[in-house]
Amino acid sequence: MNLEELRKIRENAEKNIELRQKKTRIKVVVGMGTSGIAAGAREVLKTFVEEIGNRNLLDVVVTQTGEKGLASQEPMIEILEEGKPAVVYGNIDKEKAKKIVAEHLVSNKPVLDYVIEAK
Repeated sequence: MNLEELRKIRENAEKNIELRQKKTRIKVVVGMGTSGIAAGAREVLKTFVEEIGNRNLLDVVVTQTGEKGLASQEPMIEILEEGKPAVVYGNIDKEKAKKIVAEHLVSNKPVLDYVIEAK
């Protein structure tokens, strides 16, 4: 591995950390409890971070939480947006995560097929 490759790895890591820590208008919360991780939550979290970064959505942050309490629906995510009801999605995989980014986060249209609760 050369110095340029190490710089790229560092830049990507810093960008991903920034996406996960900044205070913004929309928050994507991924359930990372034991059942969520067993069902693929790590890949879902990674997909959200990548898609949001690729689309340069500067007003969206991705974070994680513990067990969401509904193991049969894992991996679960929650979209928190100022002034709007929270939307909880269940049984999310990589492709569904990409669709949620494109439709909910970019076009402001929740993907009703995957919604398990709006509160």
